[in-house]
Amino acid sequence: MQHKLILGQILSHSGNPFSKEWQSVSHFSARGGVLIANGKIQRIGEADDLRRDHPDVPVMDYAQGLIIPGFVDAHMHYPQTGIIASWGKQLIDWLNTYTFPEESRFHDPAYAEQIAGRTLDLALAHGTTTLTSFCTIHPASVDAFFDAAAQRGMAVVAGKTCMDRNAPDSLRDTAQSAYDDSKALLTKWHRRGRARYAITPRFSPTSTPDQLAALGALWSEFPDCLMQTHLSEQLPEIDWVKGLFPDARDYLDTYEQFGLLGAKGLYGHAIHLTEREIARLSEVGAAVVHCPTSNSFIGSGLFDLMGLAQTQVRIGLATDTGGGSSFSMLRTMAAAYEIGQLRGVAIHPSQLLWLATAGSAEALHMSGQIGCLAPGADADLTVLDLASTPAIAQRSARAESIWDTLFSTIMMGDDRAIRATYVAGDKRHG
Repeated sequence: MQHKLILGQILSHSGNPFSKEWQSVSHFSARGGVLIANGKIQRIGEADDLRRDHPDVPVMDYAQGLIIPGFVDAHMHYPQTGIIASWGKQLIDWLNTYTFPEESRFHDPAYAEQIAGRTLDLALAHGTTTLTSFCTIHPASVDAFFDAAAQRGMAVVAGKTCMDRNAPDSLRDTAQSAYDDSKALLTKWHRRGRARYAITPRFSPTSTPDQLAALGALWSEFPDCLMQTHLSEQLPEIDWVKGLFPDARDYLDTYEQFGLLGAKGLYGHAIHLTEREIARLSEVGAAVVHCPTSNSFIGSGLFDLMGLAQTQVRIGLATDTGGGSSFSMLRTMAAAYEIGQLRGVAIHPSQLLWLATAGSAEALHMSGQIGCLAPGADADLTVLDLASTPAIAQRSARAESIWDTLFSTIMMGDDRAIRATYVAGDKRHG
C-alpha cells in the first residue's frame, strides 16, 4: 500500500454550517496532517501523532499552508472557456452573440480535446478538483471532456447539451437523437472510473416538449444519473418560458411535467423562484446551484442563499464559466459574500468554504467521496497560501483567528493562493 503524509494547517467540516452553528461543525488544526493511501484519505490528525505512528511514510510539509478539500464546481460550461469575460450582453443576447458561435466549433474532436484539457488544467491551477460541466450537442465534446478528466484522475460530472429549437441549425439535435446520443454516452461513461453522467437539456426555451419528454423518459430509465439544466436565471427568460409553455404553472413546471424534476436534479441559478417552486424543490430534495459571478456579470439578480438554506433544497456553488467571469472558486466565494451583503446578510467564511466543497459535493450526491477531509474520502486536496500577495500578507499579519486569515484570501485571492492541488493523492498542480 502506497502511503504519503501531507502536513500543514487543516480546516474541515463535520456538518452543514447553514443548518448548525458553524462553530460546532468547523474544525481547525494549526499543525495537522492527512495520511493518504492509494488515493484515499486514511487518517486525519495532529502532525506529531501522524509522524510518530508512521515514521517511514514520505512527508510533504506545507508549514503554514492551509490544507482543505479540493474545490467542487457544481455548474460550468467547459466549451465557453475561450469566451469567458466577453463584454456587454445579457443572457439571450450573450448566448446568440458569443456562446452559440463558439459551441459550434466543437464538432471538431481535436478542438474539443484542446479546450477540455485547457479547462481542466485551469481548474487545477485554481484549486478545483471536480467540475460539473455542460458539453455541446456533439458527442465528441463529451468524450473529450471525460477523456481529459480521466487522464488527470479527476472526478467530474458532464453530459451532452440537448437543444432542438431556438438555436442555430449547427447546434440543434432532435428529440430522438438527444435521447439516443445521451443514452449511448451515459452507457459509455457513467461510473467509469470517477466519471458521472448528467442528462443535460440546456433549458426549456431550447427544447421542445417532445425533447424534454424524451430526456425525462431517459432519466426514468437511469435514475442513478444526475440531470442538470438552468432555472429562473433572468426575468426576460422567465417571460419567454411563459410564452413557450402557456399551460405550465411556472418555470419549474416545464421540467416537472416531463419527468425532469427529482432529487438528483441540478438547477443552475434559480434566482427568481416562486413559493411553489421552492416548495417543490424542497419536497423532492433537488439541488440549486448558486453562480454568483455569472449572476452579477450578466445582470441576472441576487440569489437568496440564506432563505433557501432554511429549506431542504440542496445548494451548490459554481463558477458558471464562461458566463461567470472567473475560473476561481475563491473569487466565486467572494462574489457569494458580496451578493449576501446586498441581501443584508454577512455569510461567514466557514459557510462559504463549505459551499465550495462539501455543499457542492452534497448537491452532486457525492458526499463522503469528495469535498471533505475524512477517512475513506478520495484524496482530492487543495493547499492554500494564506499570504500569497503583499496585500493579503499584510492583512493576514493582523488577523486574530484562522477565519480572519481565510477571509482575506477568499476576498482577495486568486490562483497565486494555490500552493498545491492533489487529485486522488497525486499532486496535479504546484
